[in-house]
Amino acid sequence: MQRKIVASFGFLSIFLFLNSFRSISQANTPPGQDLLRTIVIDAGHGGKDFGAKGAYSYEKDITLAIALKLQTTLQKAMPDVKIVMTRTTDIFDDPRVKAEKANAAKGDLFLCIHCNSAADIRHSEVTGYKTQTYYTGKGSKRKKHTRKVPTYRVWYTPNPATGTETYIWAADRNDNKEVAMQENESLYLDSATAKQIGEFDPGSPEKKIYYTLKTQQYFQRSASLAKDVENEFIKIGRTSREAKQRGVGIWVLQATAMPSILVETGFISNPSDEDYLNSATGQQQICDAITNAVLHYRISLRTNSFQNISDSQ
Repeated sequence: MQRKIVASFGFLSIFLFLNSFRSISQANTPPGQDLLRTIVIDAGHGGKDFGAKGAYSYEKDITLAIALKLQTTLQKAMPDVKIVMTRTTDIFDDPRVKAEKANAAKGDLFLCIHCNSAADIRHSEVTGYKTQTYYTGKGSKRKKHTRKVPTYRVWYTPNPATGTETYIWAADRNDNKEVAMQENESLYLDSATAKQIGEFDPGSPEKKIYYTLKTQQYFQRSASLAKDVENEFIKIGRTSREAKQRGVGIWVLQATAMPSILVETGFISNPSDEDYLNSATGQQQICDAITNAVLHYRISLRTNSFQNISDSQ
């Protein structure tokens, strides 16, 4: 009987905690309140890490050029928002360092800029046959054999892959995101919630549930923004390969305690895309598209009007 009472009390505590979390969140984030105060922009690669290579350019240089333009474009559109850059020059930082910079800046949104690449397509055709000698058995039983085997001509052609993709972390990486949330809870806890969270033991079910809920909320917001970015690219005539969950883990998306996306701005391996990514016009169009999506994201934060996202692949 005593065990049943303890168990019931535990479930009641979790229930009350979840409801108080919702009420506190609603009370402290009324419509109109600005929840986007700091945006962190990360130019992918840098320094000794060249990233992907095109016919005449490197990913690290393109991402830096776009990131710097995006900083200017976002600042012009939202002068009251602080823009923090993980790098403004050609330097290399380990992804963990980049995540630490974003968390230290108390970012409310993390935007990671990259370029895509696709390997050349391999082709082959049979050009003839040759005689091949092989042996079976050992010692006195060893026998010599011959057989005809085909010979091939192999060649490669450029991969035609083109367009944009915007990634969020994969749902199966939520545990990593929860760790980032727990280690950086001062970034997003208001004083009332912080006080209530502090009353629970670090390993309590209630606290685990809180981090799970917060991670799911950030996943939802990230997925919504990723879709908006791709929609903005479609509006300017880019080929969209859609918003997706990244199957292979991306540390900067998982280790930042904030909503986060990674934008693959185009395929540096595609001649047309490479020219576009290196052009001033192309870079500015990319920045304008991302900025428009972030502006829409900011409105959604103010009005709490995020749609239920369940189909990001």
